[in-house]
Amino acid sequence: MSVEQRWRRTHDRSDDLLLAAIAAGDLGALGELYDRYAHDVWRATYRMHGNGADAEDIVHHVFMKLPQIAKSYDGRPNARPWLIGIAARITLRHRRSLGRLARVITAFATMSPTSRELNPERETAGKQELNAVDAAIRALSAKKRIVLTLIELEGLTSDEVARALSIPPATVRTRLHHARREIHAAIEAKKETEGA
Repeated sequence: MSVEQRWRRTHDRSDDLLLAAIAAGDLGALGELYDRYAHDVWRATYRMHGNGADAEDIVHHVFMKLPQIAKSYDGRPNARPWLIGIAARITLRHRRSLGRLARVITAFATMSPTSRELNPERETAGKQELNAVDAAIRALSAKKRIVLTLIELEGLTSDEVARALSIPPATVRTRLHHARREIHAAIEAKKETEGA
């Protein structure tokens, strides 16, 4: 068997097989899982946390913890939601501010203008709306911000978030509902204040 064939054979393993191998002490499997999902876990953590250096620390913490917790993996074919859930729980434990998430959204919005024409009034109104969203997101509890981030920005389903965070799906939907409602109410209140 050639080196390339051996590499493909070991790098084509499913996530559940990789986690079983990690549980058995296979550090090569840990490296493969890291290569497969570290960027996804970092991106989700950065969106939840807002700080690149802290997100990097949390990603490393997640993967360093895997040899101890790999046996608890539930066997689903895709480990991404599970790994992101571990990162979310670690983020919650750190109790750090996730308010910088809105700055990422603001930066993304300003990178892709909808019109080539400069319109100072529209630009100012857009910045005010983004600032209102930023303030509303920062005002959410950490638990609501994490659910909002995982569903709205990472594209996980409520069932995946529930499994990832080890909470009931109804709790996920409730937190998401309240987060959306609080953001909407905060934006409406800001509009009323500015209009008065």
